[in-house]
Amino acid sequence: MSDPVTHSPWADWRSATPARLALGRAGAGMPTDEVLRFGWAHAMARDAIHAALDIDALEAALRAEGWEVLRARSRAHDRATYLRRPDLGRQLDLDDEAALRARASSPIDLAIVIGDGLSSVAAARHALPLLSALRPQLPASLRLAPLVIATQARMALADEVGEAFGARLVAMLIGERPGLSSPDSLGIYITHAPRRGRHDAERNCISNVRPEGLPCEAAAFRLAWFVREALRRGLTGVALKDESASAVVALEDPHPGIGPSGS
Repeated sequence: MSDPVTHSPWADWRSATPARLALGRAGAGMPTDEVLRFGWAHAMARDAIHAALDIDALEAALRAEGWEVLRARSRAHDRATYLRRPDLGRQLDLDDEAALRARASSPIDLAIVIGDGLSSVAAARHALPLLSALRPQLPASLRLAPLVIATQARMALADEVGEAFGARLVAMLIGERPGLSSPDSLGIYITHAPRRGRHDAERNCISNVRPEGLPCEAAAFRLAWFVREALRRGLTGVALKDESASAVVALEDPHPGIGPSGS
């Protein structure tokens, strides 16, 4: 029996990308296995958006590694409201804001927030290994706020957390909007002098943190570089370009420029 599927001549390219290309066709439609794969990927993305973050498990794992942990909520107190009202997801619950202010000690260099965002799966899977890789790369003198796990959180919620602590810098680790090939992608947003009303041009972003994208170890290295440079220069955003790759070169070659071409 002949193969009912007309295969794409670009099929070999699929080994290089998870993108949906070279699917072939069966008559006027897609092959059945591709339809099923699409349905599975779509279900994974929907589940990532709607699944609740297991805060107890994440907090226990973080405390086991020596992190001090607090909890906070946005003003979107349920998932349906969170999805309909992004503005509420950017604002701290008033009681939680007061509690964070009461825990503030001066001075604080860095506040780290873990937000469920649009993929609690990403936060559950990658926040702990990322932080485990980050801690030894941070300066020993860095003054850290208690780690905050925030639920029904949008990215800008970290501005209010950082402001409540009076922190010089805030880093938000948050589940990114799921794609059909990446339901568990974690994003990191770094903002200097966090306060309500900051805009995206004042932040730096490290995206697609997951084993199939940017591994946690590499993301931690990049985040540590941003922390050091943001505090040293007193800024983030468009004025702070990612030069962490040159930091790798500097570590590997302690005497750059010395040699036949740099003598």
